[in-house]
Amino acid sequence: MTKIACCQYAPVFGDVRSNVAESLALFHRAVDGGARVVVFPELASSGYAFADSVEADAAAETADGLAVSSWRQAADERGAIVVAGFCEANEHGAPYNSAAVLVPGRAPVIYRKAHLWDAERTVFTAGEAAPPVIETEHGRISVVICYDLEFPEWIRNPALRGADLICAPVNWPRMPRPAGERPGEVVRTQAQAAMNRVSIAACDRTGVERGIDWTSASVIVDANGWPLDMADLDQSRTETITADVDLSESRNKKLSAYSDVFADRRTDLYSAMRSDAHGTSESAMSEDPQR
Repeated sequence: MTKIACCQYAPVFGDVRSNVAESLALFHRAVDGGARVVVFPELASSGYAFADSVEADAAAETADGLAVSSWRQAADERGAIVVAGFCEANEHGAPYNSAAVLVPGRAPVIYRKAHLWDAERTVFTAGEAAPPVIETEHGRISVVICYDLEFPEWIRNPALRGADLICAPVNWPRMPRPAGERPGEVVRTQAQAAMNRVSIAACDRTGVERGIDWTSASVIVDANGWPLDMADLDQSRTETITADVDLSESRNKKLSAYSDVFADRRTDLYSAMRSDAHGTSESAMSEDPQR
């Protein structure tokens, strides 16, 4: 069993030094409680609601800047893994919405958000690489960021490559939902975990920033798709959730004696369902002599 922690807090917009200090305090408390993998929100070091890329640049850092270097030092000193979002400087253009994975004794692994939500595309440069899968003493860990979770292909990619745990720094804006229902983002995270039989730890943020009210719905989900711990949705506050997760469950893709979510994939048929930019299937195009 590996104890996973998601540290949900409210970054102070643009105040990297203050936010890093807050994250480190939360990290040490989580590790004191036994956590071996600690996840922080998307853009944990900077805040989220940038007006434009020029404003984001002011809070951006390289992978050897204050935020990542501080998290790396803490990971090395405490022997626990850190996964945290930061605004990454980009010498060739707008900054990246990135996440760093800090495994004790190793160089940082940086992932850049590939799927930019809404106006993020006016602020950030989209990443061009698949989620990394990193061997650790606890299992194989991968990372995606927020809106990436909405794309089944993007979660299946690291799952097919052997990920046991997908960490997801997120910033989920509060959306209307029926009374008594969980946030849609939580439901979809559960679905992604169950469809791929892989554990997912999604760390949300809290507070209000430039008029955006955050859902504050951090959740740790097992390979069956069930939440092991979830933040108190009725209390928008700093909160650390934890769960002891058997990451070896993610290596068993069987649903029953005969059904296996990976072995049963009909890849021989999927290529025929691929669509071109106009929504016409490749198979239909090949059958139509006029095309």
